Amino acid sequence: MDHLETRQLRYFVAVAELEHFGRAAERLGMAQPPLSRAIRDLERQLGVQLLVRTSRRVALTPAGRTLLEEARIALDAVATAGNRARHAGQDVPALRLALKVDHDAGLLPKILDAYDVLPVELLLGGYGEQLPALHDGRADVALLTAPFDERGIDSEPLITGPRLVALAASDPLAARTGLRLADLAGRLLPYGTPAEKGNPKPPFDHHEPLDHLQIFSLIEVGSAVWFLPFWLAERFARPGIAYRPVEGLEPATLTVAWPARSRSTAVAAFVRTAQRIAGGTAPYDNTFPLIHPA
Repeated sequence: MDHLETRQLRYFVAVAELEHFGRAAERLGMAQPPLSRAIRDLERQLGVQLLVRTSRRVALTPAGRTLLEEARIALDAVATAGNRARHAGQDVPALRLALKVDHDAGLLPKILDAYDVLPVELLLGGYGEQLPALHDGRADVALLTAPFDERGIDSEPLITGPRLVALAASDPLAARTGLRLADLAGRLLPYGTPAEKGNPKPPFDHHEPLDHLQIFSLIEVGSAVWFLPFWLAERFARPGIAYRPVEGLEPATLTVAWPARSRSTAVAAFVRTAQRIAGGTAPYDNTFPLIHPA
């Protein structure tokens, strides 16, 4: 049997993840008929059926589920090799730090001032983009809010504190000083999931990530509530939004994370610097104002 090509794996992963040939073709920037032929050729090459096709969607067979898992690993490995080789060939080395905008708890400027081993290149991204950047070699280190999938990742905690619920200042619940998850029954998180279930991962398979301004706009008009770390609530003071502690809501921990296989002394120095800066930060004192003033 001939060796599989990365092109074949990319085609299959797109179809398997989207469960639809048309949407997969759009993602890949190609027409649907050659994509369908490529998947049939792949099945013939492997001698197994990978997909069950219907008029509306496709579903994975047991062999298809196995190939999807292994194909993702293989494609990540190929991307990592290229990214690391590209980075190693740069004339001026830099430490690549992945983070989401405003999710540094105010520590980043102090960390950058204190870290003098290498220049730091900031890789700013949206929700959920930092962990893949560590896995595929685009980033050397990241600031992540736990919990997250720790497979293949080492991390150290920097700051831990409560998540708060952001809700419209006009919401009747804003009159209370504290809430329970059950009190949020009937209210929705920005992606439509019930708020009383806690802090589920946003369903990005079917939704584009929203930015902060979009989410806060939904909250102010009473269309959604949102759970966020206390340090993010402190940064976004808005008169139309109230922040409340919620009993039973998992706390948030800001961590510094890096690939478990990393042996970089520059990464180790960054981690030590981040821990030292975070250690000098005043702890959360539970006196966060109920409704921010204008």
